[in-house]
Amino acid sequence: MTGAQLSPGPESHHRACHALFVSPPLRVGVELGPRRTFAWAVDWPGWCRSGLGQEAALAALAAYGPRYSPVAAAAGASLPPGLAGDVEVVERLPGSTTTDFGAPGTVGAADARPLSLEAGRRVASLVSAAWGLFDQVAGHAPLELHTGPRGGGRDRDQIVEHVLAADFAYARKLGITLSSRASDPTGVAELRAAVVRALGTPTSVITGPRGWPPQYYARRAAWHVLDHAWEIQDRSEPPGGGPR
Repeated sequence: MTGAQLSPGPESHHRACHALFVSPPLRVGVELGPRRTFAWAVDWPGWCRSGLGQEAALAALAAYGPRYSPVAAAAGASLPPGLAGDVEVVERLPGSTTTDFGAPGTVGAADARPLSLEAGRRVASLVSAAWGLFDQVAGHAPLELHTGPRGGGRDRDQIVEHVLAADFAYARKLGITLSSRASDPTGVAELRAAVVRALGTPTSVITGPRGWPPQYYARRAAWHVLDHAWEIQDRSEPPGGGPR
């Protein structure tokens, strides 16, 4: 019949559904040092891994998606299925000695963009969730940790002390200074509450010429907390337990 239209077949229906539910690519930033490269998920503070070169860093980032997922869930979010399967590198930054030493140390253009109130609260929730995971992991870990390929001779309490001291130092980059100490649980709670308030109301953040933009603070601080939480997890297991 002239002018008749055929109904779409099952394959067309499948393609339409597939197109409808495909997740957008994971937006990723890359920091390229002379020897080490960091890759991080731009929209997920703390989801950040390193490797010897960009491909290795991106592979490590994808591999840690399942380990980051509980952090997102604790913040009331969820990683779309297959989110790490397709990435879009939106920014490449030159690294430095800090990069090669083992920390993401370069502030990018995406970090410097202003946060809306809604985005600031989301970032604050993710940073808070990273702290929650660290506390949970440390609370269930043995005092003495196994040594292994990750190296590091510090045991659990030494790692906890290191992370809390770094939290106080990092918070100063947001203009937050407290008289309490990292060894004081009340002081730690006060510091975390102050950071959450600052990130949740981005216009109140005071960084100064040597400070950090809120988004860079969030990804750097959450990365540090989660990196050591995952270290504790890995070193709590008997040697030969296999990769997580």
